[in-house]
Amino acid sequence: MKKIAIVYHSAHGHTEFIARHVCQGARSVTGVEVALVRAETIAGTPDDLLAYDGFILGSPTYLGGVSAPFKGFMDATGRLWRTQRLKGRLAAGFTVSSLPSGDKQSTLFSMFVFSMQHGLLWVGNPILPEQHGGVPYDEAANRLGSWSGLMAQAGHSAPADAFVPGDLKTARMFGRHFAESLLRVSVAAPAGTPVATPI
Repeated sequence: MKKIAIVYHSAHGHTEFIARHVCQGARSVTGVEVALVRAETIAGTPDDLLAYDGFILGSPTYLGGVSAPFKGFMDATGRLWRTQRLKGRLAAGFTVSSLPSGDKQSTLFSMFVFSMQHGLLWVGNPILPEQHGGVPYDEAANRLGSWSGLMAQAGHSAPADAFVPGDLKTARMFGRHFAESLLRVSVAAPAGTPVATPI
């Protein structure tokens, strides 16, 4: 079994609601175990990350970046970075803001850079925007057109579950794609496969 940690911070419940849908999608894939992990909790024990094969990172977008508790989690992994203990595992990211753009790309980019510094392999969001095929906008997968990671939108001061159906569908598809990608890259090379040698 491959293990995935969905590491997230959620101040008002919106990001956690999306995280649970991402989790649902990942758990639909046979051969993976998925854990929901609060960023502020694992920041105190970052070595616990070593138990996982892949990480889906989630944060609300605040002023064009990750939230302070999520940044605290990132900073807490400094010792793992210095020893490159996470190198070669998979990572992906998702974020929520109250506007269609909301500078969510900046948040995903900070997660991407963090992952590159740890030597993680980034998994994007290859879901085609379904509104181009005639699906109503609010019901369309990847309606916000994000390729680098998952974006979702919840209105300002809206209830934690106030997402359009398309964003929830996208979250489940995103989680499933990540789990399938993890299994795909985890397949061992067949016996007798030649090992590449330096030129």
